[in-house]
Formats: sequence, C-alpha cells, structure tokens
Amino acid sequence: MAPQASRRRSLTTPHPVDEVLPLPTLALYGFQHVLAFYAGAVLVPVILGSSLGLSGQELVYLINADLVTAGIATIIQAWGFWRIGARLPLVQGATFTAVSPMIAIGQGAGGGTAGLLVVYGAVITGGVAAFLLAPFAGRLTAYFPPIVTGTLLTVIGVVLIPVALQDVGGGSALMDGPHYGDPVNLAYAGGTLLFILLVMRFGGPPLRSVAILLGLVGGTAVAWLLGDADLGAVDQADWLGVSTPFHYGLPHFSVFPMLAMVVVMLITMVETTGDVYAMGEITGRRVDGDTVSRALRADGVATVLGGVFNSFPYVAFAENIGLVRISRVTSRFVVVAAGVLMILIGLVPKAGALVASVPHPVLGAAAVAMFGMVATVGIQILGKVDLREERNGVILAVSLGTAMLPTAVAPFFERMPTEVRAVLGSGITLGTLTAVLLNLFFHVFESRRTRKDIDWDGLAAYDDGTGTQTATAR
Repeated sequence: MAPQASRRRSLTTPHPVDEVLPLPTLALYGFQHVLAFYAGAVLVPVILGSSLGLSGQELVYLINADLVTAGIATIIQAWGFWRIGARLPLVQGATFTAVSPMIAIGQGAGGGTAGLLVVYGAVITGGVAAFLLAPFAGRLTAYFPPIVTGTLLTVIGVVLIPVALQDVGGGSALMDGPHYGDPVNLAYAGGTLLFILLVMRFGGPPLRSVAILLGLVGGTAVAWLLGDADLGAVDQADWLGVSTPFHYGLPHFSVFPMLAMVVVMLITMVETTGDVYAMGEITGRRVDGDTVSRALRADGVATVLGGVFNSFPYVAFAENIGLVRISRVTSRFVVVAAGVLMILIGLVPKAGALVASVPHPVLGAAAVAMFGMVATVGIQILGKVDLREERNGVILAVSLGTAMLPTAVAPFFERMPTEVRAVLGSGITLGTLTAVLLNLFFHVFESRRTRKDIDWDGLAAYDDGTGTQTATAR
C-alpha cells in the first residue's frame, strides 16, 4: 500500500515549473527578477529616445510604456493561454537586436515622434510575421547555424558599442558642442564602469546579477551629489499614468522599414529558440517543437502589443535565465509575479522620470558593459565554429565589414532613398542580411557535404601539430 500511495503522490505532484509558491515568496523572488531585468529593459527606450531627439516628457512616457508592455509580455510567456506562451519562467524584455534598426528607421523618417510612427508600423509588421512563422520555426533555424548566429550576436554588440560610447562623451545632443568629451563626463563614465567591475569581481551571485543596475544607481547618486544630475523631472512627474494605444498617433507602414523589422524578428526567433531550450535544460522541463512554437507566438503577440502601446519588439532576457539557474527557483509563477510588478512600476511616471534623469555618461558606461557582453556571447558561439574552413571565415569577415559601413562612415548611404536608407543605415540589419545570404550561398545552395555542422555537446576540435584533428571535451 505504501509504495502505491507514494506512486500516486508522485503522479499528482506538480512539476517545479508549475509550483505555485506562497504569495510573499512569489513577490520576493519576482522582485529579484525585476531588479535583474530593469537596467537592460530601460536602456532600449532611453537610447532610442535620445537618438531620435525626444523631449524629456516623451522619454518618460516611452520608458513607462516599455515597462507595462514588458510586464504583459512576461505574463503571456510564463502563464500561457491557448497555444501562446512557453509556460516557462522566461522574462520578456525589449530586444537589443532591434535598437540599431529602430534608430536607423526613426532617423530616416525625420526623427522625433514622426520617426516613432514609422518604427511602430514596422514593429507591428514584425510581430505579425513572427506569429505567422512560429509553426515553421524548426525549418527556419536550419538557415541560422552557429556561424550565422555567432556572427549576428557579435555584430549586434560591436555595432551598439559606438552608440553607448556617444553617451560616454555626454550624449548625441552634445556631439557638435564644446562640452562633448568633457573630462567630467569621462570621469563619471569611468567611475561607473569601475564600480560595475568591482561588483562583478567581489560581489556574490545575487549582487553580480544586478551589477549594471547598481552601477546606474551609484553613478547617478554621485552625479546628483556633485550637482551634475537634475532630478527636477521626478518631482514634476505624476504618481500615476496609463499608457494608451497609439499615443503618438497612428503608425505609418513603409515597405523597407517593415522588411528590416521582419529580419530583426527572424533573428530574435533564433534567439528565443535557444532561450527556450536553455530554460528547459535548467528547469528539467521537456521542450519540443510545440513549446518553441508557443514561445515564438508569444513573442509575436508581445511585439504587436509593443507597436500598439508605443513600445518595442520583445524577447526572453538572458540575464533572467541566468538568475533562474543561480537561484534554482524554477516556478513560472515567480516570473508572472515579476510581470505584475513591472506593470505596476510602469504605471508610475515618477519611476520613468527617475530613469530618464540618469546622466548620459553613467548610462553609456553601463551600456558599454552590456553590449560588450552581447558581443562576447557571439564570440563564444563562434568558438564552436571551424573558422579554418575558408567559407566560414569569409561569412564572418564580410558580415563584420558590411555591418561597420553605416557605423564607421555615417554618410555612406546618404544618397540612397529614405526608405532604403532605413534598412542599409542599420549595421545590424546589413550585417544580418550579409551573413544569412552568404550562408545560403556557401552552405545551403551547395550539393556537396561541408564541415559546417558543429558539436553543441561541448566538443572542440584542435590540431595536434601533426595535421590531424583530435576531439576533446570542453
């Protein structure tokens, strides 16, 4: 009888992912996820808003809209309904992949709120495309092998670092003025980056997971004490505010920006696929093609909501995946609680005003660290690719070169039509298209077998000095 009773209990015991913890525990662990998510979440609206020349009030609204939409997206992904949502503890946030393309699209449309309307038309289109392509995710991933995904992530980090460096010098608004690159700005940026590095070196796992956030808080506090941070907007902001659909007006749908955002969503689909399998491994929950499709549908729905509610494309945040692994708290309802907290914070304009008050050099230092880590992940993936195979080397070399064209030589595509410039003016989009097309040319549209398959179980090949290769475990 006892063994049978035990067997019945094991059959009725929910998987740890589906465990509903007591409310205080949910709130506590959920708030920890918000802390790990917050710095990366607010960087996207702050960088985009600054690049498009939005006013302080518009920037505050953009931050709050992003937080509310991210909270809704997180709940959709973790809770799940119908065939939407992976039902895994995945926190959703605005993807860095879309930053450079959105800046290029917005600036190509004249900047300001007029640029945002074109961005939102492209975002809605990208979300619809992601939702419709979700069932075919398995086939699409075949066109994004490690040589492509590794190149893309490296390109994203390398292209976004100059955007962060603009803030290190004082922000794009000061670029042509005498105060850009002032030693005071460099001191704030250097001090913030040093503080982040010290936390990463000497802090425990909980502190390391929020090192970027602590750097932003510490750098802003020092600047405020020295009179270089204006927090007046926080006093003027309301305590309660609601994000309304199409706040800036109805979106504009332009062909080339729409195509650019579809490419961005294809990249995020590959990223989401990897995130879902990683979370399945961490939590012990079986992941299959249907799980991936549900996760991608959630990304698509969240991205459409982003375009409607004045926000951005969404993807699972790697920082929070790491937090699940460190904390070993795998309940998806903890992440649902985090989504509720994001929505509540997003309904408080004072919180958005506080973020908007972070000095540009402080923000730039934190962004350098975060974007550098994105590039590092790409390099890690490329480490599993046989770059001695000349075709892989050419894919990486040419993709990096084309991605740097609009970044290193700003006026390179100025003579192009505006809509074409919205695509070519983004180093991420240009590098992505190059990597995908070259992979098709060298590997997919080729009859003979190539050495592009990489062992993802941790095997690496090395030359033993005799011209033969030996496999060793990592």
